[in-house]
Amino acid sequence: MDEGLLLSQSPSIVDCQSYTTTAPTNFQEYPTKPLDKRVTFVKQRKNKTEKWLLQAPAISTWGVNGKGTPEQPCSSSKSSQILFSSNLSFCYSNIRYCLSLRSHQTLLSTRFNETKNSAFVVASAKADPLKIMISGAPASGKGTQCELITKKYGLVHIAAGDLLRAEIASGSENGKRAKEYMEKGQLVPNEIVVMMVKERLLLPDSQENGWLLDGYPRSLLQATALKEFGFQPDLFILLEVNEEILVERVVGRRLDPVTGKIYHLKYSPPETEEIAARLTQRFDDTEEKVKLRLQTHHQNVEAVLLMYEDITLKVNGNVPKEDVFAQIDGALTKLLEDRKLI
Repeated sequence: MDEGLLLSQSPSIVDCQSYTTTAPTNFQEYPTKPLDKRVTFVKQRKNKTEKWLLQAPAISTWGVNGKGTPEQPCSSSKSSQILFSSNLSFCYSNIRYCLSLRSHQTLLSTRFNETKNSAFVVASAKADPLKIMISGAPASGKGTQCELITKKYGLVHIAAGDLLRAEIASGSENGKRAKEYMEKGQLVPNEIVVMMVKERLLLPDSQENGWLLDGYPRSLLQATALKEFGFQPDLFILLEVNEEILVERVVGRRLDPVTGKIYHLKYSPPETEEIAARLTQRFDDTEEKVKLRLQTHHQNVEAVLLMYEDITLKVNGNVPKEDVFAQIDGALTKLLEDRKLI
């Protein structure tokens, strides 16, 4: 005897039971898109109901009893043989079903008739949000481009430098260790940074909206660590700027400690004398230290590019910021358009 179905809200976990069911005899095959890479489970069971937990963003209820289609739902009644979501990835081949879960709810499927056929359910998160890395030498314009990218595409901006400075400001042990290396113009050891970056990438807003990772990884070791944690970008953006321009940008850069706004004595001077009087220079923004940082950057960037060579976009950063963004925007737009064709 089949029982009813219940949907209830849940913040980030879909509580799903696998179940057996008879394949609809008159169900047509529909073209499908590849499921999200973050498939949480793939389990097949015959004449057996088991409970599984999986990460997945929300589901809407559709019943299929041989009459419904992905475009036209039928009611989820006692005769319903399977549930699936709107905007789903769904296919039928013999008795195989692919189910894509796409919002934050809990699916509870109660007892179904045990039959000789079994349902093969593949559950995944919603269609992959964009995952972008942007890299470049100090003052190459990453911050400006990140603002433009996040404004248009809604990605979560994660700057490794900001994470480090927050640790330094807090006076934590990791912050003290990081400061010693930064004052010497050297890279902060990977073990200090990688866990901070990992934890930030795993937060719900990053997982749901996609992320833009700014200034990390900066070495092959860091790139390898991210890969081992399962973080693979869709696009690796490298901003290329002449070294003379970079030094000039860094040395003239100033910070307003009250507002946190960055000024440049030549290109974007402060609006008032009052603001100018309180501006400070970051301890690692001197010419001597920036040249050390540039040397370190050049030594490591080629190794990082080997990890992402198939998805690297090299951008001319010597041109005005609008022209720089036009290059990036074109690549991201094409990336999204290509996904629609899959």
